[in-house]
Amino acid sequence: MIISSTKRMAVYALWFLIIPAGLVGTFHVFPPITSGNTGDIVAFLVLISVLASMPIMINNITIIQGVSLAVFLVFGLAIEILVTQVAFMFIIVRLRLAKKDWYRFPLNSITSFIFCLLSGLVYYGLGGDHDFTSGIDAFDILLILVYQCSYFLFNQLAVIVAHSLLYGKKLEMKTKDTFWDGFSSLMTMPIGIILFILYIEMGTLAILLVGAALISLAFIMKQYYFTKEINRHLKKVSEFGHQLTRRLQANEVLDLFIDGSSAIIPSKYTLVFEIFDEKENAQILRYAENGVQIEKRIQPVSIKEGIYATLFQLKKAKVFHSKKEWKHLSNYGNFPEDVESIMAIPILRNSVVAGVIIVTSSKKRAYGTHQTKIMDILSSYLWVALENARHYQKTKYSSERCALTHLYNFRYFECVLHKEFERLQNHSINQLSLILLDIDHFKSVNDTYGHQSGNEILCELAERLEGIVGHLGVTARYGGEEFVILLPNVGKEEVYQFAEFIRLSIANKPFTVHSDLNENRREESISITASIGVATAPVDAEDAQSIIRHADRAMYTGAKQAGRNKVAVYGG
Repeated sequence: MIISSTKRMAVYALWFLIIPAGLVGTFHVFPPITSGNTGDIVAFLVLISVLASMPIMINNITIIQGVSLAVFLVFGLAIEILVTQVAFMFIIVRLRLAKKDWYRFPLNSITSFIFCLLSGLVYYGLGGDHDFTSGIDAFDILLILVYQCSYFLFNQLAVIVAHSLLYGKKLEMKTKDTFWDGFSSLMTMPIGIILFILYIEMGTLAILLVGAALISLAFIMKQYYFTKEINRHLKKVSEFGHQLTRRLQANEVLDLFIDGSSAIIPSKYTLVFEIFDEKENAQILRYAENGVQIEKRIQPVSIKEGIYATLFQLKKAKVFHSKKEWKHLSNYGNFPEDVESIMAIPILRNSVVAGVIIVTSSKKRAYGTHQTKIMDILSSYLWVALENARHYQKTKYSSERCALTHLYNFRYFECVLHKEFERLQNHSINQLSLILLDIDHFKSVNDTYGHQSGNEILCELAERLEGIVGHLGVTARYGGEEFVILLPNVGKEEVYQFAEFIRLSIANKPFTVHSDLNENRREESISITASIGVATAPVDAEDAQSIIRHADRAMYTGAKQAGRNKVAVYGG
């Protein structure tokens, strides 16, 4: 969450006003109960610092609360506040915050001081003390329970107020997780009481024995959670990979990759490049900020420089843990100023780098071996899915298009025609018009200039028709020198005017050909005309075959036989 620089400065100022004076005042009003056990205080500090570096979590509550409880019972409020300050500093350090988030150090210091002080005051106010020479009785347990509950409640309240003031969040104490967090906080109380009793009985040895047990447990739990996290990620990656490979459009594959990969490996910025230009440059395919895709023009980057050159040579992932490690590279300009960590993953095709995935974070040391392996797998899924989608699109294009003119072929057109008739029958559209066009005297063009010249005319005519029709309808090559146009929601009078415009655009503008029958393939301009037939459903036809047949009949009887270069409308 981003806050203004004014608020950040206010947090630092509050820390200087509250913490130094607060610690001095606490040590004065509630002097530590040390009894010459300074070494034990240091031992507790070391223990809580190590545990804070690899905390055992119960829900959202760390087990160091149990240790801080023992410190409070043994040494009093002042030492407990000091130890808690140190523990929270270690916890914040683990987060590897960016420079702009360093305000969280003083912020957590202030909140921990406040809830420690208030919970201690509640304990003392109810008659609690640190004289346990006669052992712990039921009343002591009750006071400790009240202290622990106060500790949790004041902690929650301090965090909620801080979030409200800094981030503008609504003041709300009751959430669905509050009860379970409170219950988890109470679960740490037995750890503190046991550590306290053992310390009373055994002294420093208790810190060593319990500390060794807790640190061992913390290490085991850390490995367990790490393994559990890897398995969870691998499961998500496998499911995500199947989703990717089911996409049949390259754009859909890339969009899904950005959305899915950001959910698995959080990132500040994500960039996907593909290498082109004979393996000299890489062009941007997708750019995202915080998992949200943004249209951003980035100039192609040279793969022979900087980070990209490193990947191209190593052919394996490269992680930069801080800006110092990559800023000296020559083409780092694509990365914003707040980037610290960079994870660069090559996309390999037959052991050759075909693309690059860049994932960044504003935190230092944000990515490790675990994230790198996950992104390696994701990059493989991405490239397989892209290749599949592009192959499918190429095959689909070949099956639907005329190889010469690149217009739709009649097989595809026939499918569209039947679908449009279904829409007509379902009243999704009101009318459906069809234009059938045949080039006049096309055989003489082939005989005079050669078949290659005839093909040039077909291609140029296809371009003209595509430019005229555009998204208004579907244009296809019917066969030979015939073309067909389907226009949904266009009536009989409108389609006649449209067909007449097409006829004039053919007749009034010569076509350019290169004569095959001339040794030099001299460029020539020739004029051609076309005869056009038009039919409209449901007025002229009730099914797909009828509208084609009636447009064909109009073309031959009303245009060809009437002298050609005409538009004829089917009249029944």
